[in-house]
Amino acid sequence: MLSERMRHVLFIGMALISGCLSAADGTDNTDGTDTTADGTATADGSAATDDPGTGVDVSALTSTPGPYFATSMFFNRDISTAGKSSNSDTIINALNKAGGWGNGNVIQIDFALDVLNATSTTPKKTWTENADFYNPDCDHVAMPVPAVGNIEDETGYACTGDGDCHLIVWDPTGKKLYEMFRANITTTFEGGCQAVWDATKTWTSSLRGEQCTSAEAGGMPIAPLLFTADEVAAGHIDHAIRFILPNNRIRKGVYVHPATHATATSGPSNGPMYGVNFRLRPDYPVSSLPKGAQVVARAMQKYGMYLADGGNIALTAQSDKHTTHKWAGLLGSHDLAALKVTDFQVISHGAAIPWTDNCSRN
Repeated sequence: MLSERMRHVLFIGMALISGCLSAADGTDNTDGTDTTADGTATADGSAATDDPGTGVDVSALTSTPGPYFATSMFFNRDISTAGKSSNSDTIINALNKAGGWGNGNVIQIDFALDVLNATSTTPKKTWTENADFYNPDCDHVAMPVPAVGNIEDETGYACTGDGDCHLIVWDPTGKKLYEMFRANITTTFEGGCQAVWDATKTWTSSLRGEQCTSAEAGGMPIAPLLFTADEVAAGHIDHAIRFILPNNRIRKGVYVHPATHATATSGPSNGPMYGVNFRLRPDYPVSSLPKGAQVVARAMQKYGMYLADGGNIALTAQSDKHTTHKWAGLLGSHDLAALKVTDFQVISHGAAIPWTDNCSRN
């Protein structure tokens, strides 16, 4: 029987709407060796070689900070002129051969994730750890829970559908972003992995800690990568976007920054890793897309999208339950369906880091 932690790394990010995943064409290594960025094995399992790419140093590309965070983060980087990764074509071709986006190779938008806003009077509730809490990766502090709110894909705080049930709360007074996996509040409050992000802190490339997961598999924050109806209505998204892939598309056992964690996925050995940034090619005819989709596509060209978790609906927008503008008439779930895997490039990234699942918190 799988350990609870292994169950987590196989399950985390797999929303209920994802359904059953088809088998991948590619396979991972079976001898326990690591693979380099171009798909060749290293017998000692050491980190893969650096991917210098070409052109501009991505680490130097920053812009206006936010959302939520006061200092610039990886999702603020304007990567429109960043160098294309030396293994970009290899990764894109491997993903395409393995079945592409998932969901019948149709890029679709999920609108199920909510971000709740706390106030200075919002009560903070204590909670009990469930089987999806991992030490030392996860935080355990009292969580602000607004009187009116809900977890992911639910009308209230009860996890009735047995999905990921993320509970995400932004506290503008305390300048903290609370994110929890597998929250369930009924007569009691139980929760899985909680990640508390200090929005005033200048975060290093290893974020909360090397080899550490967060409220999702890759170890990154969730909320800042969600695009909202308010942003699309305003005509611009000023940050990168979160995307996910089926587990049998994601390369096994390695990640690249800004991810800090990987899982026991089963994708091809030269496929995409947690943390890679896909950029929509600059010559894509954005004007051919529906108006709202054009806003998202331009953000993909300027900031890209980071592989953050496993699942079958590629793109994640924020629910409009708590935003001024609504998605109806603004953006539909299939409005970006024309985008193919081959319309993207992988921007330059650093060395692939072997996943040991031995979290060292910062």
